[in-house]
Amino acid sequence: MSAPHSCRLRKGRRSLPGYCYLLTMVTASRYPVFLHPGHAAAASREFYASAVLKHGDTLCYVVMPDHVHWLVQLKGDLSVLVRVYKSRVSMVVGKPVWQSGFHDHALRLEEDLRATARYVVANPLRAGLVTNITDYPYWNAVWL
Repeated sequence: MSAPHSCRLRKGRRSLPGYCYLLTMVTASRYPVFLHPGHAAAASREFYASAVLKHGDTLCYVVMPDHVHWLVQLKGDLSVLVRVYKSRVSMVVGKPVWQSGFHDHALRLEEDLRATARYVVANPLRAGLVTNITDYPYWNAVWL
């Protein structure tokens, strides 16, 4: 039996290509790696790396100081997608960045993707990092 925060999906969960997932990945010991602008910019760019795009299409994301929220439409295996993204970010940053595992939530068909994206993108506002989302550079959404 795998631990709750294993690098694999929890028991009974499946990767469903075509479904949209809201993912949360946390830095090791919640260290604020992404306060460094170069690291945050690298984490943002890697959502669009060809190796990542083979496994899923980014709908929106926000890079916070110690974690990342990512809304993605899956093309393959969710665990592979997360592993590829995390390893690419760690390689660019030059050191291990991540806590093992990730949290995933498969969105049901009736859930509103845009409302979920607005919630994701508003994270810097709720955290008090900015008072206007246009002042926060580490987010994107396909609906812009």
